[in-house]
Amino acid sequence: MITAIVLVSVESDSIPEVAQQLADLDGVSEVYSVSGDVDLIVIVRVREFDDIAAVIAGRISKVSGVLHTDTHIAFRAYSQHDLDAAFSIGYSES
Repeated sequence: MITAIVLVSVESDSIPEVAQQLADLDGVSEVYSVSGDVDLIVIVRVREFDDIAAVIAGRISKVSGVLHTDTHIAFRAYSQHDLDAAFSIGYSES
């Protein structure tokens, strides 16, 4: 699975509506409204690299109210659960 994190700038008076439209798109797994330099963070999960262009350029960028996108491709996922498991290998509590 390929994960892309898309930072989305949106017309300020339509953030909730745009967020819902983005959440309904195929390939979009999560949408977060956030504070800071962007309005929304969209998590895209697809099976093929070619699908990234279809979702971002073909769908997300075409939603009315989307002003700008900035896409970051994830190389590896880390979570606290994964780190705890990795560091506890060979260790057992007595």
